[in-house]
Amino acid sequence: MTASAKDQVVIFDTTLRDGEQSPGASMTLEEKLQVAELLDIMGVNVIEAGFPIASQGDFEAVSEIAKRSKNAIITGLARAIPADIDRAGEAIKHANQARIHTFVSTSPIHLQFQMNKTEEEVLEIISKTVAQARNLIDDVEWSAMDATRTSIEYLSRTVEAAINAGATTINLPDTVGYATPAEYQTMFEQVIANTPNSDKAVFSAHCHNDLGLAAANSLAGVAGGARQIECTINGLGERAGNAALEEIVMALHTRGDVLPYACSIDPSYLTRASKLVSAVSSFPVQYNKAIVGKNAFAHESGIHQDGMLKHAETYEIMRPEDVGVRATSLVMGKHSGRHAFKDKLAELGYELGDNALQEAFRRFKDLADRKKNVYDEDIEALVEDQITIESESVKVIALTVIAGTGGPQKAILTMDVNGKHETREATGDGPVDATFNAIKAIWPHEATMSLYQVHAVTEGTDAQAEVSVRLEDNGKIATGKGADTDTLVASARAYVSALNKLTIRRQRQVNVEDVITV
Repeated sequence: MTASAKDQVVIFDTTLRDGEQSPGASMTLEEKLQVAELLDIMGVNVIEAGFPIASQGDFEAVSEIAKRSKNAIITGLARAIPADIDRAGEAIKHANQARIHTFVSTSPIHLQFQMNKTEEEVLEIISKTVAQARNLIDDVEWSAMDATRTSIEYLSRTVEAAINAGATTINLPDTVGYATPAEYQTMFEQVIANTPNSDKAVFSAHCHNDLGLAAANSLAGVAGGARQIECTINGLGERAGNAALEEIVMALHTRGDVLPYACSIDPSYLTRASKLVSAVSSFPVQYNKAIVGKNAFAHESGIHQDGMLKHAETYEIMRPEDVGVRATSLVMGKHSGRHAFKDKLAELGYELGDNALQEAFRRFKDLADRKKNVYDEDIEALVEDQITIESESVKVIALTVIAGTGGPQKAILTMDVNGKHETREATGDGPVDATFNAIKAIWPHEATMSLYQVHAVTEGTDAQAEVSVRLEDNGKIATGKGADTDTLVASARAYVSALNKLTIRRQRQVNVEDVITV
């Protein structure tokens, strides 16, 4: 079924704002720019780039994304406070298409305990602040925070006030993930019917996943009259997260028979976007996550495999290639040759020079000797780790760790520092601490570690470990990654990778300061 113009659903991505508010998910400016660029390429209509008043870093990120965006509308979030709205307007002023998104609470529990305001006072706040935003820009979105716990009568009054003041998009969020699909659909139907000027704005759904209903509620909101859905890559967000963009998009693509709506997203970018957001936020995607999880298109049951061999649609309602996943996964092992390995790299999207290919093949063979099966994810982690190492001026060469209950843990580490090998020995409170102390002995620094995370690339006791280390130094933040079947080696590589990035960022700052001085 072909959707008419009125049945187009605007995709509003808030990964960089609501998603980044997940504890531990903060991103650097460079990482935010990467994510924003990919969202723009894949067809996201509106990118909520941040909360400009929150910090100077957030302001700079929104401003830089606004300058670089080619297609998407760029919006900044603002509370119903004049200073917030002015700051958001300043941050987005260079965008080709810009929006201010402002919000205020409407539910009785929020008005009583959070705002200490009456309903009439909130109506006055809405009128003044939306009008202020509209004086700055033509595209203004207003949100009724905690809409699903607000009476329909009062919610309709707030919506009418916002539209009369100039709001062009009205968002009715399920802020605490409380609603059910039937309730959420009915809310939109009633508010749209009861608000005299509702035809002058686009209505938007924004659902949190506290009860696991965010995607279902969002689609129910569309059935009720909403034509914008606010969502995030991987469902990233506060508490249990938001509606997942990839789930919304593929539901629209797959079930056009009952969801006769269109969206502009190119679904072949979904897996790529998922991996990028997972990497920069250090939030791994659960294996059985819909659409983008590792097992989303995997079949182990004999009955399922038999059906798949006979006809793919017996157990798959979507084609994996539609979301950027390869149709099949060739399991590589120690008997695989260089030619097969090169073909596999090409299939995975890597093209290496002769020397890099030789080194990658050597590392692959070493890995295959230690693992029963080598999966695509293992090879991707291995190559990404090698690419990182080759770009670094300081590298881990060898590591020996002595650990156990009988004495102090000790690490003996050799690193290549600008072409010269240096070896140090250090002890610590555990083998990882000893390893990091050995690195510091070779490469003295004042950086502090704010994240140390380990997860297995694949299953089994012989799985590769992928380690993320986040370091902070004088306001600069860098995340390094390392992969190896030995967790301690992966940890050392991740730590050194982060130090290399910090060094590069310090040098860039010095260069900029030199230019300013000149």
